[in-house]
Amino acid sequence: MPDLLALPDFLTLTEPWMVRIALLLVATLFVAGVVGLASRLLGRLAKHTPTHWDDALQKSARRPAQVMVWLIGLALVSDTLNRRFPDPLFERIDAVRNVGLVLCLAWFLVGFVKRIIEGYALDQQQRGEDFDRTTLDALSKFLRLVVVIVAILVVLQTLGVSIGGVLTLGGIGGIAIGFAAKDLLANFFGGLTIYLDRPFAVGDWIRSPEQSIEGTVEHISWRQTRIRGFNKNPIYVPNALFTSLIVENPSRMSHRRIKETIGLRYADFDKVAAVVAGIRSMLESHPAIDSSQTLIVNFNTYGASSLDILVYTFTHTTAWVDYQAVKQDVLLKMGEVVAAHGAQLAFPTQTLHVELPDAFDIAH
Repeated sequence: MPDLLALPDFLTLTEPWMVRIALLLVATLFVAGVVGLASRLLGRLAKHTPTHWDDALQKSARRPAQVMVWLIGLALVSDTLNRRFPDPLFERIDAVRNVGLVLCLAWFLVGFVKRIIEGYALDQQQRGEDFDRTTLDALSKFLRLVVVIVAILVVLQTLGVSIGGVLTLGGIGGIAIGFAAKDLLANFFGGLTIYLDRPFAVGDWIRSPEQSIEGTVEHISWRQTRIRGFNKNPIYVPNALFTSLIVENPSRMSHRRIKETIGLRYADFDKVAAVVAGIRSMLESHPAIDSSQTLIVNFNTYGASSLDILVYTFTHTTAWVDYQAVKQDVLLKMGEVVAAHGAQLAFPTQTLHVELPDAFDIAH
């Protein structure tokens, strides 16, 4: 009577190929565990170093390295099975392994480039040094794009596809693709123009007098730019639009302007000169006003109900909140100057002249 508790032949490892497969799987599992343990230890050591290179290297290589170990181990197992059970399917395992290794290397490089750029930006920010976020983003995207393109070409070469034929086909088909995706290409080159000319950067406040676009730039991609409006709504602008759009960048202003018109009563005509001199003196001595810039205080025109004085000057600050505080202080002090000279601010008035009839007309 056969032993019902006996193990099947494929579990008894009585065949050499079974032993080889078992050893390969155990070895692969062991090496993957060692790689993971070494990665964690290196990660702990990297935290105590002042540079970001080792952190980026450890975090970027951890997953791809483990996947590469399993690819190599499973490829060896497949080779053993192919020797025992020949099949055309196993003959493609080497190509699959090579493709997987190339993709793992590209995975590592893409992550490494991204983390290096982010680490550099964080390091500059912690030191309080200025850096161009837009340029760093463009450099990171360009390098990752190069890695992806090279990886695709290597994968095609590994699969037996002629690179020369692909490039030739790309040149012929590029015309058709260009017509079909002209908007996409226009946005791409518009983004490239932004990265090269840098009319604005991430964090800048921009606006367009031609379109209802105003807000803070949050993100610049190859296809579109995301702007956060002052009402906190996101605005997505295709990059191609910036090649023909007039864009103002108030974030790069050197000063903020105060331009006001102060009206005095016609009854205070004899005090206009003194008020003008007093306001000019106040502005020249004001600590928040840049007297080296254009400063104009002049009697400007005879208004409908006032004698108008033009006040034109610039503040040191460009911050919106601080500017509003400076402007308020200047307006209040101008009112004090007017009051100190015994004059009053004018407001819209009308004088009505009534012509009474003479006695002869009344009698008749």
